[in-house]
Amino acid sequence: MYLYDHYDQQIVNERVAQFRDQTRRYFAGELTEDEFLPLRLQNGLYVQRHAPMLRIAVPYGLLSSTQLRMLAHITRKYDKGYAHVTTRTNMQLNWPKLEQVPDILQDLASVQMHAIQTSGNCIRNTTTDQFAGVARDELVDPRPWCELIRQWSTFHPEFARLPRKFKIAVNGCVNDRAAIEVHDIGLEAVNSSEGELGFRVLVGGGLGRTPMLASVINEFIPWPHLLSYLEAILRVYNRFGRRDNKFKARIKILVKALTPEGFAEKVAEEWQHLKDGPSTLTDTEVQRVSQYFTAPDYLPLNDAPELLAEQDAQYPGFARWRSRNTTAHKQPGYVAVTLSLKKTGVPTGDVSEAQLDAIADLADRYSFSEARNTHEQNIVLADVEQTKLLQLWLEIRELGFATPNIGLLSDIICCPGGDFCALANAKSIPVAEAIQQRFADLDYLFDIGDLDLNISGCMNACGHHHVGHIGILGVDKKGEEFYQVSLGGNSGRNASLGSILGPSFAQDTMPDVINKIIDVYIEQRTAEERFIDTYQRIGAQPFKERVYASHH
Repeated sequence: MYLYDHYDQQIVNERVAQFRDQTRRYFAGELTEDEFLPLRLQNGLYVQRHAPMLRIAVPYGLLSSTQLRMLAHITRKYDKGYAHVTTRTNMQLNWPKLEQVPDILQDLASVQMHAIQTSGNCIRNTTTDQFAGVARDELVDPRPWCELIRQWSTFHPEFARLPRKFKIAVNGCVNDRAAIEVHDIGLEAVNSSEGELGFRVLVGGGLGRTPMLASVINEFIPWPHLLSYLEAILRVYNRFGRRDNKFKARIKILVKALTPEGFAEKVAEEWQHLKDGPSTLTDTEVQRVSQYFTAPDYLPLNDAPELLAEQDAQYPGFARWRSRNTTAHKQPGYVAVTLSLKKTGVPTGDVSEAQLDAIADLADRYSFSEARNTHEQNIVLADVEQTKLLQLWLEIRELGFATPNIGLLSDIICCPGGDFCALANAKSIPVAEAIQQRFADLDYLFDIGDLDLNISGCMNACGHHHVGHIGILGVDKKGEEFYQVSLGGNSGRNASLGSILGPSFAQDTMPDVINKIIDVYIEQRTAEERFIDTYQRIGAQPFKERVYASHH
């Protein structure tokens, strides 16, 4: 894990002191609401429907057990005893008191954490695959590259006031678990025919009210030029991005207006001034950052298929959990475990202070003192010995982390919605919960198989509903909350955006609607098809007919 040097620590400490003074001046009436707004946003502080919300940066999702314990302490002392994992792998507090935020930031700084650039029109948290460094299909560990991007983009004066917020994701694997096609910039590590490492660059993806998939603007940029090329992209955006209209300010609108080819030309032109300049990466710099991401001290183990098969036979619940919530590891004898934060009755992605302490403890005992937040709002222990899996499972069952639903229908991605967010048109948490309750039968969930269900409470699409195999969007109809359903979205490789099924539905009918959609799939599928495959083969019509048949 990246560790601060004295420069990093000094920057973060000075930022805390600066914000403490700004907060004091605001309460003393020396700063107006409007003057304080950009200052608090630069420190991740929003004012929501009921209370402030503080978004804490968790670079590419990595957390040490020390940091987890500090988050537990902060959640206990300054909040209502729970935190929330976001789809950008950050942590949110939903009830901090404004006057205590400087103290929270000071506590965070003591464990090398902060809330810098978690909001506002700047480069946000760079995200990647939650199995970075341990995945079997990995070409290169993306974490050093995420860290290089983070260091380059933090406090970069040129990118502090972009036309709109900006999100970058990096993928280093054969499969795309980082959803790079729906980011402002998506980077994919590739090797040239000569075996040189570089990046395929995609620009202009994003969800929100006009969802778009990113376009490839460069098939191969050699690694030394990565940052200067990113700088060229951001300069073009800064210069030509729409500042007159908030809804048309994202880079995707600019890429569409200029066409991907036209945009790529402008970037190439701009890059000529930057290429081989001061932001060119050197071997030394890449080595300096990479040394923080070396493999932990793995034991020389072998895989344990016989033992696991025996345990599976003895504990059917363990077998079922293992099939969904563990992922193959590149190191023999180890496995990556996903702790599900999707237990029915608990809002998606919420984690209590007691659970945060427990995760810290599990990380210390089972996974080299590290954990990772995931884009799907769960938490991963990346380095668990196969022989200790049963013991771990027995423990996490007691803690509420063992729901064997990773990748299944009840593993819902969901924004906080109208219960917390001032922007939302509709609540999303109760809808997620009602659907989870309807599909509480695990045998049935397993039979349905891989399915991404994503819910957003408004057009801003924080719940990524456009790329759910089934997407649900809360809409406001004359003060009533209704829900629009889309089908066929996909966030992995060959991403696709869902198509709206038809008129929206009332909240209390949503479990029935989802049930009918699933029924059509179960009736129509072939043996090896997942939901998305069946949908792509038969199209929307059969689903439409079933859902709207009794609706009239």
